[in-house]
Amino acid sequence: MTVRSGVQYLERLQKTPREVWLRGERVEDVTAHPAFRAPIQQIARLYDMQHDPAYADVLTRPGPNGPVGTSFVAPTSYDDLVGRREAFRVWSEATLGLMGRSPDFLNTTVMAFAEEPGVFAQLGQRYADNVARYYEYVRDNDLFLTHALITPQTDRSRSSAEQADAFLHMGVVEETADGLVVRGARMLATLAPMADELIIYSLPGLRPGDERHAAVFAIPIETPGLRLISREPFDDGTRNRFDHPLSAHFEEADSLVVFDDVLVPWHRVFLHGSVELANKLYVETNLRQHTAHQTGVRGLVKMQFITGVAMKLAQTVKIDSFLHVQHKLGELVAATETCRALVRAAEIDHETSSSGNSLRCGFLPLQTLRMHLSASYPKAAEVLQTLGAGGLLMMPSAEDFGSEIGDDIARYFQGADGLDATQRVRLYKLAWDLCGDGFGQRAVQYERYYAGDPVRLYAMNYLGYDKTDAFRLVDRALALGGDPQEAVAESRGRAHPAAG
Repeated sequence: MTVRSGVQYLERLQKTPREVWLRGERVEDVTAHPAFRAPIQQIARLYDMQHDPAYADVLTRPGPNGPVGTSFVAPTSYDDLVGRREAFRVWSEATLGLMGRSPDFLNTTVMAFAEEPGVFAQLGQRYADNVARYYEYVRDNDLFLTHALITPQTDRSRSSAEQADAFLHMGVVEETADGLVVRGARMLATLAPMADELIIYSLPGLRPGDERHAAVFAIPIETPGLRLISREPFDDGTRNRFDHPLSAHFEEADSLVVFDDVLVPWHRVFLHGSVELANKLYVETNLRQHTAHQTGVRGLVKMQFITGVAMKLAQTVKIDSFLHVQHKLGELVAATETCRALVRAAEIDHETSSSGNSLRCGFLPLQTLRMHLSASYPKAAEVLQTLGAGGLLMMPSAEDFGSEIGDDIARYFQGADGLDATQRVRLYKLAWDLCGDGFGQRAVQYERYYAGDPVRLYAMNYLGYDKTDAFRLVDRALALGGDPQEAVAESRGRAHPAAG
């Protein structure tokens, strides 16, 4: 099978019923459920773009059995890195940067795993072989993966092994001849109800004693015993697209993943039992650079989008003529262009893989970008709230336009320079969906914690930073001061030069 179409994606969802719970009820067919139908259509649209002549050359590359997604292919040159950026951009723009876990994100993860088989071979060659086969399976079937990295927020002062319930956090109950039996829960599986596969690995931070919780594997979403408990949706399918243009299209279902003694076959197990290796996985596979490249491009698109909305909103009522407004908009432009510069810096400062067969982006610019986005996107949303002010709170509904008060709507909601009410209200609705509504606030929170706790990220940035060049400059400056007694003598000599 080559790259699949939207229809093929939908057909697979219908043929693989999964256990999804929403508002206390089990969802029988996610493709037909009003809360999931719109985002599923958006994902299907992404797959269709791979077959569109306008995008195919960007979104696909030659594979062993036909075209495969660009995000599955390891870059071998700088031009390949630029090509990947372009593929990430095209899909990100299709969803305005609002779908943070589009299929290309985890495509890069399985590719990164396959590029570093030696990491998994540390526990035995069969694990490296499992990774290679799984990568080929996902690539050649163009599957959509979700993941769940985080343990439930129960008692953060205790490790997974120290929780009151030994399997409150997902862990391995036993090893059998057929595979691992897994019990417990993980979060935050974005888009899980509409994905094909679930891949599990951990954020660094497992402690000694957490061995049963150190597991890396992948299973189909429809695996028996796997339960998805979806959060309350921001759009339950009843919102009209005029009043809620974003949430009516791009709602991402986040889910708690419950493992009720799920059997993971041995050929789907990539690592288990090693806390040390599970903690090193991010660094040693370099998946953080591959995923961060996609994340950075998507973040750039998202920043461009919210900055564009803020600028247009300011123009509609001519507040962009005021200096303090120009200052705020200028800050957003600078934040957006910082994203662009960091993405390109990461590509230019690329590294060679340990095998020498492929390239990856430089780590430091991408890590800087992740931290930048955690602060700059919430700031952008705040600026949009500030510029929209009370106008964001009092926009009429779509129904008002065709009612008896339609003339009032047309008169009192118009903008500057003859901008009609429909256009102005449509823009303010878009802005509110982006910065004020529950959907928009989820997007803010998502970006703030996308890469983890920002405080911890900044601390790790300091601890892991190569300080050689900075200290070299400091040492050079310190040398200028020299010995204190010599310095005093020199200064006195300059103040009282010997008589000539």
